[in-house]
Amino acid sequence: MMVTCYLRYVIDPTKVKEFEHYAKLWIPLVERFGGQHHGYFLPSEGANNIALALFTFPSLATYEQYRQDSFKDEECMAAFDYATQTQCVLSYERSFFRPVLS
Repeated sequence: MMVTCYLRYVIDPTKVKEFEHYAKLWIPLVERFGGQHHGYFLPSEGANNIALALFTFPSLATYEQYRQDSFKDEECMAAFDYATQTQCVLSYERSFFRPVLS
């Protein structure tokens, strides 16, 4: 069963540009590991410190394998390091959803 990961980030509103760079690093990485990225969503109107991301994997097991493998991958680790160095991500929460299709 497909699973969609929803990430809600609290970001530093003075570092939206840095967060956008971080987001652009992850899109091809998720896809390389078998996921389908639906994009990152940056603040526009309303709260200036909330960003979202959505991506889907064929199953929760595939997602869990991606998570394990990402901690061994140089490009993924560089993306994690970038977020740490720039401090653009203050915190995040992760939830999982299953799609309802016709």
